[in-house]
Amino acid sequence: MSAVPHPTLPPVRLHSDAELARAALTAPLFARAVRLARWAGPDTRVGFGGELVAEQLPQAAALLGLDTADADSPVYASQAWRVAVDTGLVDVSEPDEDAEKHGSATPGEDLALVTGGAPGDVLDLWLAALDTVLADAAVPDLDDLADALDADGELDFGRLDWNPGREADVLDGVLAHLYLLTVAEAAADGPVPLPVLAASMVAPDDMGEPTKAVLEQVSDAMMRLDDQFRQLEPIGLVDFRPVDEELMAEADDEEGAAGRTDEEEEDVSRYGMVRLTPLGLYGIRARMLEAGVEAPAVGDFAGKGADALLEAVAGYPEGAAQAEMEQWLAGREPVGAVAELLGAARGDDEGAPLRRLRCQQALALAGPQAEPAVRAVLDDAQLGGLARVWLAERGSADVPAPVAAMVFWLTVDTIAAQLAADGEAGELPLLMETLTAHHTGFFDRVWRIEHPETAHVLEAMGRLHPDRKAAKEARKAAFRARSRQ
Repeated sequence: MSAVPHPTLPPVRLHSDAELARAALTAPLFARAVRLARWAGPDTRVGFGGELVAEQLPQAAALLGLDTADADSPVYASQAWRVAVDTGLVDVSEPDEDAEKHGSATPGEDLALVTGGAPGDVLDLWLAALDTVLADAAVPDLDDLADALDADGELDFGRLDWNPGREADVLDGVLAHLYLLTVAEAAADGPVPLPVLAASMVAPDDMGEPTKAVLEQVSDAMMRLDDQFRQLEPIGLVDFRPVDEELMAEADDEEGAAGRTDEEEEDVSRYGMVRLTPLGLYGIRARMLEAGVEAPAVGDFAGKGADALLEAVAGYPEGAAQAEMEQWLAGREPVGAVAELLGAARGDDEGAPLRRLRCQQALALAGPQAEPAVRAVLDDAQLGGLARVWLAERGSADVPAPVAAMVFWLTVDTIAAQLAADGEAGELPLLMETLTAHHTGFFDRVWRIEHPETAHVLEAMGRLHPDRKAAKEARKAAFRARSRQ
């Protein structure tokens, strides 16, 4: 895989290797390859490329339970055989060209891994099968190949205008974009309309109203993707709803289009819908990692220190951060784990407020056993405020009241963390209003707080605070804070 939409990606939540291996074994194309590998033997005859000879394809199709009257059945059988050969499930001995004999085939050593190997072994075989299918999907359709034959029946690549490397890169880019859309929390559970992916291939990000030429290119790309995803679904990479075959006919029928209802016009699913399966997420991530792309997965930091954990989850979406922290806490002794988290949350650097926010979220996942570690930092200038919040939320007794300076420091730290996490968006104005409403003379006092982000936070409040008077006070306070630096 050589093309991805972003250098780093959000973390993906993967199923266990055992679950993924079961999904791989039930993927129709992989399951067919396994059945043909078990069938291979002394009577199996192959050609010079290791392919089954034409006379044996009907027998192979029947073995796979395919309809032998269907003209496509031999094609499906041939594809499954090629996957079996390419993955090592079958060993072939090609024919001796001089002797004009057929070659032979036997079950490969890797076939034993299907039932006797670890889940990781099965997934390695499936990844090899995926490589074969992706290579096939990057090949033009048969109609294009027929148009590119020269007078001698040879394929003229110049007439075909097909660059194998370029086609593979385009498909990799589409799958990487689909991966990004899938791991983004807002779209994790929904399929992606095919036109969206097609537009990502053709239209520039900053394009306004698309021209007719661009729309035609998107339509062509959409039909190409429709063909490719039909090929990728049997290996278990995607769940795919193809383009409605009646759609193009309706587009050519102006009278029919005019009589279409609004509901029908808005049914984007007719244009094709696709989503990566859990196995597909695993497969595309594996290819990204192999290409050197940073593609994290939830659980990557379960065995690492709290400093590495908080540094990583600082940039994670909310749900992924919580899942990562849950895995980190699982199996750890609560007091020691919380003490380590609190220690990693300290600091005056730019990323410290967001680390402390993530630490506070991790503490919310810890049970009451962690109370000794939390109480140990009550007098800490940076951690005492969040420690009091944690204890108060659990109704703990004997929680000392914070001094005013600690309250203001925690307010600045909280807003700084939210600015780092979400920027000047979301519910930040409401948070600002809530935090300042309970403190008379807040802006007269907060600018004196010794926090590295005090001026930055006050400037943001001057822009975002929903109360105009408070916003003006915040701007004055920010000027005073800057003057002290």
